[in-house]
Amino acid sequence: MVELLLSMNIPRIFLICSLLTSLVFCQDAVSDSEKRYCHAVIPCPVLNSPDFQKVFGGNSGKTVKVDRKGLIRELEFIAFPGTSFEVISEIPVSGQSILEVRTQDYPYNTPLFIDSRFVAFSGKKVPEREKTLPPAREILSAMKAMEGRPYMWGGNYHSGIKELPDFYPPRGQVPSAMLSLWRLEGVDCSGLIYQASGGYTPRNTSSMLTYGEGLAISGMTAEEISRMVEPLDLIVWIGHVVIVLSPDEVIESTHPEGVIISEMIPRLRSIMPDRKPANEWDGRGKSFVIRRWHR
Repeated sequence: MVELLLSMNIPRIFLICSLLTSLVFCQDAVSDSEKRYCHAVIPCPVLNSPDFQKVFGGNSGKTVKVDRKGLIRELEFIAFPGTSFEVISEIPVSGQSILEVRTQDYPYNTPLFIDSRFVAFSGKKVPEREKTLPPAREILSAMKAMEGRPYMWGGNYHSGIKELPDFYPPRGQVPSAMLSLWRLEGVDCSGLIYQASGGYTPRNTSSMLTYGEGLAISGMTAEEISRMVEPLDLIVWIGHVVIVLSPDEVIESTHPEGVIISEMIPRLRSIMPDRKPANEWDGRGKSFVIRRWHR
């Protein structure tokens, strides 16, 4: 499929605005008739930077670009097959293209870039990826199966993308841990339930704060809260989410531990010294809420 796409004679958008010594593509200059669309045909990494080569290989060709915590901050999420994109602009790079895109699957105010080898093009808008909510037992089982998987910032495809080392091959042998990073193996906290639900839930915790229905937990103890929650309830605050598995257990993906299951009441107690239970998110960052979304 990838080779077929690369051999197609597909019209290109070459509207380039020069800003100092950089090349900046002009979104406003693209008319409706020139807009193009595409959809992911395999799991597709979506970055906030167009420089895929720097992320996957760098100057040495043997490393993945990470910050001081070992996280690939350029990774926003992994689009599932069928995810539709609107192409804003195109940057030709070494025989393929990096596309600046937007998608309803990730409605956040950040630039998004994909490698064209992960998608198929269309001259008209592609239908949005169908989102079907699996039964609760399937979601719970899928999350439990990910226990022990590594933490991956922006990750929501725990087995990783096998095509990445083919598209951006390391120069020579690299350690297995580096190869795992190269493939983007693992999930982050919201990516854990995003993958288990088939991409039904919001991708980021910022959206989970108001997702579904809030539980009235203000002023309650950890024991009282544990008697209220149901499987798949979201214990969420800015930057993190913990998911209820049962009245006794919760699951989450944290750095550097990865996906872990822990006891409900001790985990609630560990949260409450710094954040107080609230019925609704107050926007101040000193509270946590519990959102019930699965019926």
